[in-house]
Amino acid sequence: MARDPVKSARRADGRALRRTIAAARDTSADDIALATHVLALVDDLGLGPGAVVTSYASIPGEPPTSSLNATLAERGLTVLLPITLPDLDLDWHDAVDPAQAPLGGLAIGRADLVLAPGLAVDGTGTRMGQGGGCYDRALPRRRPGTPVVVVLHPGELVGDAEEPLPRAPHDQPVDAVVTADGLTDLGVSPWRPTPPA
Repeated sequence: MARDPVKSARRADGRALRRTIAAARDTSADDIALATHVLALVDDLGLGPGAVVTSYASIPGEPPTSSLNATLAERGLTVLLPITLPDLDLDWHDAVDPAQAPLGGLAIGRADLVLAPGLAVDGTGTRMGQGGGCYDRALPRRRPGTPVVVVLHPGELVGDAEEPLPRAPHDQPVDAVVTADGLTDLGVSPWRPTPPA
């Protein structure tokens, strides 16, 4: 995927903002808060033991996912973590048994919920990642209707007063954002169960 100069500039701004935000966050508290909010979402979606969630192992500066991943696994959900391939596509492995053979790029099709990393998301569901296009390659392989929720720091959801993120035809829209402050449904698709009348 060719580099877009507008996206590159926005990505550089997003990285700078992330460094500032991450330096001020209590990562231990955020780790627990993110796990709590995602568990509430899992309950809201009716996902129980045996359901499949894709997540990722966060790196320093990203919103922490270690408690989140461990808590999902303790609840009996299968947690799949990505393996970045040389061509920047994604393979997947079981978080509980990383020694197990990789499951293949189509394993995302087993997911009942996709938790994805990102630098920023806007109100139209446009997600800005790190620029490799890994998730834009992988997300089309999920089952139709499987929600994509991006894990961000508070302050990384682009507000109405800000310019929307640039979106190319290959960019995969997302459904919601979760931060240590809670879940934001972007309202771009009907992915949540309708409560009984």
